[in-house]
Amino acid sequence: MHEAFWQERWARSQIGFHQEKVNGYLRRHWARLGLTEQAAVLVPLCGKSLDLAWLAEQGHTVIGVELAERAVEDFFAERDVQPQVTRHGAFKVYQAGKLQILCGDFFALSRDDVAECQAFYDRAALIALPPEMRERYAAHLQAILPPACQGLLVTLVYDQQRMDGPPFSVEDAEVEQCFTPGWVPHELERKDVLSGNPRFVENQLEAVEEVVFHLARR
Repeated sequence: MHEAFWQERWARSQIGFHQEKVNGYLRRHWARLGLTEQAAVLVPLCGKSLDLAWLAEQGHTVIGVELAERAVEDFFAERDVQPQVTRHGAFKVYQAGKLQILCGDFFALSRDDVAECQAFYDRAALIALPPEMRERYAAHLQAILPPACQGLLVTLVYDQQRMDGPPFSVEDAEVEQCFTPGWVPHELERKDVLSGNPRFVENQLEAVEEVVFHLARR
């Protein structure tokens, strides 16, 4: 589950995880974070998510991070936007207005890169990673984000023995384990999404839940 895997998925347009509309949980729960319009927001493993544009429309400075350059190029091309492209350390930076996407390895992200961030939004990052990488991912977020930074996290919960990921099942206990050194997870919503995805049905899953957490700093 490393760079070659995701580069191939994007090259072949095998991107079933991409949503064709702004995420409903984001719309419903973002205001709970109580951010000012000017607050900067980090979106790890962002792909070409429409959520990036929605966050920018709320007035936020948005910093996406994405490994696959194809995804970044598609994001701007599909909006008929010509971004400014520069280099910054380990990243190729695509920027248009208050929205920028850093193309490169998330784990190369530094404190300086996200020093202004007051929040992060994770809909498809944690659940895209296998178990051995999830703890490292959460630890890196906690290490680089400012002390007061909070987050909105969406996870999936299902019987991992019946279907392999990605997206992977991440139990509530693992969310607690990964994030509680620095954040307190508060569940905001839990929804049964079994019938909404043919893959879940084909793998004879009996239940699939999406769970939304607000991660507040300790």
